[in-house]
Amino acid sequence: MRAGIGVDSHRLAPGRRLVIGGVEIPSERGLEGHSDADVLAHAISDALLGAAGLGDIGEHFPDSDERWRDADSIGLLEQVVAMVASAGFAIVNVDCTVMIESPKLAPHREAIRERLAHALRIDAQRVSVKATSGERMGFIGRGEGVGAVAVASLSDA
Repeated sequence: MRAGIGVDSHRLAPGRRLVIGGVEIPSERGLEGHSDADVLAHAISDALLGAAGLGDIGEHFPDSDERWRDADSIGLLEQVVAMVASAGFAIVNVDCTVMIESPKLAPHREAIRERLAHALRIDAQRVSVKATSGERMGFIGRGEGVGAVAVASLSDA
């Protein structure tokens, strides 16, 4: 067994879509970034890459490369899943938490979980998606950005 952790955060900005875990969430502001800035897909990608000893998302999809501008982060996650499988590992489970003040993720949690499970090629029962607010503290609590933390476990395929 192997375990990896991934962390990501992005600033909220007007005129951007808010995509979390591959699901577009209605909001006046979205996440700023080189790709679609899906913090949850990025954190999970880093957790998987770390567990497999394959570096991090910035090495494989650098923001200095125009190929990844406005990229669909679920598509990037699917590429990471293929890399992990090619390295001889199977995904056992993924547990993640999104840190967001608003909008609330509860109405979208099951859709996010299903979308991630499909991208990860595992049963949705092996994917846990949680959310928490910043309790009005820090950049998350002030509504300036969104963060995510993910833990992934792998086994030999």
